[in-house]
Amino acid sequence: MTKQELDVHFGPAPRVVLVGPPGAGKSTIGRRLSRALNCELVDSDDLIEGGEGRTCGEIFAEEGEPAFREIEERYVARALESNGVVSLGGGAVLSQATRDLLEAMTVVLIDVSAEEGTRRTQRSTTRPVLYAEDPLAHYRNLLEQRRVYYQEVADYRARTDGRTPQQVVGDILSFLESL
Repeated sequence: MTKQELDVHFGPAPRVVLVGPPGAGKSTIGRRLSRALNCELVDSDDLIEGGEGRTCGEIFAEEGEPAFREIEERYVARALESNGVVSLGGGAVLSQATRDLLEAMTVVLIDVSAEEGTRRTQRSTTRPVLYAEDPLAHYRNLLEQRRVYYQEVADYRARTDGRTPQQVVGDILSFLESL
């Protein structure tokens, strides 16, 4: 679907869509980026939780990953109707339908190493996808499975390891200005 077809079908495309693994910093970067661009931030996980009346973790744990991903697809499509900054859940790119929608959009991969991602998420009680006996090995496996999808949709990659949110937002703004 071309950008023009997206505008007709879904309305204006987001200014930028953020994708990346859990704990990479999509929510933090998204909040700061939306303030810098003076536009709204739409988080697909927030839409899911508001629409379903349960946390993403609860849906995932109670209904399983396949059912959660089906629900997620619907809310991601809705989020992508925004003309602001959109932050997608870490596994949203697993959906071919979502990847197809992202083709005509400006997408930034917010990336993090497995070590840092594990450190940031190890105390999370809301991310059942990360529950494992060996969290680092599990996170590495998750990154390995998703990396190809992140790279497929991303126009730009911003690493967050050892960097402040301000530095990452500055890099993304420079990228957006170059378009």
